[in-house]
Amino acid sequence: MEEIPSQSIGKDDENEMAKEEAAVVHGEPLQDGNLPPKVESAVEILQEKVTKQIIKEGHGQKPSKYATCFLHYRAWTESTQHKFDDTWHEQRPFEMVLGKEKNEMAGLAVGVSSMKAGERALLHVGWELGYGKEGNFSFPNVPPMADIIYEVELIGFDEVKEGKARGDMTAEERIGAADRRKMDGNSLFKEEKLEEAMQQYEMAIAYLGDDFMFQLFGKYRDMALAVKNPCHLNMAACLIKLERYEEAIAQCTIVLVEDENNAKALFRRGKARAELGQTDAAREDFLKARKHAPEDKAILRELRLLDEHDKAIYKKQKEIYRGIFGPPPQPKPKPTNVLVRTWQWLILVCQWLLSLIYRLFRRERHKAD
Repeated sequence: MEEIPSQSIGKDDENEMAKEEAAVVHGEPLQDGNLPPKVESAVEILQEKVTKQIIKEGHGQKPSKYATCFLHYRAWTESTQHKFDDTWHEQRPFEMVLGKEKNEMAGLAVGVSSMKAGERALLHVGWELGYGKEGNFSFPNVPPMADIIYEVELIGFDEVKEGKARGDMTAEERIGAADRRKMDGNSLFKEEKLEEAMQQYEMAIAYLGDDFMFQLFGKYRDMALAVKNPCHLNMAACLIKLERYEEAIAQCTIVLVEDENNAKALFRRGKARAELGQTDAAREDFLKARKHAPEDKAILRELRLLDEHDKAIYKKQKEIYRGIFGPPPQPKPKPTNVLVRTWQWLILVCQWLLSLIYRLFRRERHKAD
């Protein structure tokens, strides 16, 4: 279960291919999510009761019947614009086996079957392919005969002929499926296909969700973490490259909950914090990482850069303060009183006259002798 190769914990992203994820959300929606997004693209009629507008294009093939699809979605009742479901908020992808979906998900399944991996779309679903004439009065709460709006993103899918869901897999099968996704993500990362790589990492993590991890002990838990943690870390690396630093921090923090001394997670979280200007928190992460990887040059380089940054900030602040308050005032000579100056002048004149009289007196006395 290899991880993307890296020669040191903190090599620059051009040289370092071991990157990790943060269980936040891949493909965070473009708008705030409280209301359906406004979409200007053409309307595609998928069925009489289902239409689609593409928000973001996907790539590759479309899933076939019995494919296991992983997606995020938000759902609103069309008449009231009330949001009743949001997997982005729950930070957990939804799993759907096409052809085996629940009745209330029939319209959503029609839309998903028309999508490519990575595609995001807006679906309008009639009540007949949603929660029906009766609606739903438990969770989620949907009124009777409510047409539904979905904002949905297809993260990816597995083409399994028998449509085997995660819940029907053995522990080894789930870990193996996750590891294959991780390896696919690593290959895409090396090709600089960051968004597609993150989709693979998120699908891998979906196989190793919290409900599954809580059931594992001993070697099976170790095997699962050996796949899951690198996926989070690889996701973080992608997010740093995409300048999505808050999400990268969240991914690293997930790993540190399991392994507080993980030097790679500390290093990457430090890099993301430094980019956000959180220099004290970044330095703390780098120092912890150095404790566990004292010879890593990249960690030492980041600490040196932080020191240089702090010195530059101090110098700049000093110049700013000098400009605000100006140089210290120089003492000015006190003005002399007019009478004092006149008196001083008279004294000088008298001294000159006395000196002149004395010289004349000596001259006359010399003549007389």
